[in-house]
Amino acid sequence: MSPIRVLLVDDQALLRAGFRIILDSQPDIEVVGEAESGLEAIAAAERLSPDVICMDIQMPGMDGLAATEILRTGSAAILVLTTFDEDAYLFAALRAGAAGFLLKNSTPEQLIDAVRVVHGGDALLSPTLTRRVIERFTPPEPEPESPAEVRAAVHPAPPTDLTDREREVLELLARGLSNQEIAGRLFVGEATVKTHVSRVLQKLGVRDRIQAVVFAYERGLVIPGQNPSDSETPAAE
Repeated sequence: MSPIRVLLVDDQALLRAGFRIILDSQPDIEVVGEAESGLEAIAAAERLSPDVICMDIQMPGMDGLAATEILRTGSAAILVLTTFDEDAYLFAALRAGAAGFLLKNSTPEQLIDAVRVVHGGDALLSPTLTRRVIERFTPPEPEPESPAEVRAAVHPAPPTDLTDREREVLELLARGLSNQEIAGRLFVGEATVKTHVSRVLQKLGVRDRIQAVVFAYERGLVIPGQNPSDSETPAAE
């Protein structure tokens, strides 16, 4: 198989050099280029046709968010590398089309795994990071004023026409579980999970798994900081 072609985008040369050393040490990954800004990233992506773009957010000129919005329609998966506590654009990047997020203080092993995950078509959003993003950037729901609104808030209507199993898959997806982990939790095959995920995305009218995560939190299907019960019995297939 051909190695995963990676484009590094960061305005700090030292960081790019470090990422290059880490990724080029793997036989299945090849760093094919570097860029210092969003504009350079767009030009480099067109010239080099990378499989994965490791994108910083805060850069001079065109930032990573604007570049992600432009590159989202291309074939490359975009992995955002960010310092979370200093990055006010992270939640907006969810909507911009990034396939995954990784903190810059992650381990080399986590960076390597992240590149492979997003290249494989999966989303990379850990449960911890999911909760931090949503808790920080999702505005609180307004206080209900009428009894009807109180009932609706306590018992929100199911989204669109999802089946019980599709709703369950969406909840696990929103908690950051991979297809393999969802399959293990529900005692079904990965192919079955992929089918459910595809149907969920279609019914919700969202582009990808990340968009489904945003939908789940905004609609209150998953409460930040709340973990699913390990004692829950999975629904019959």
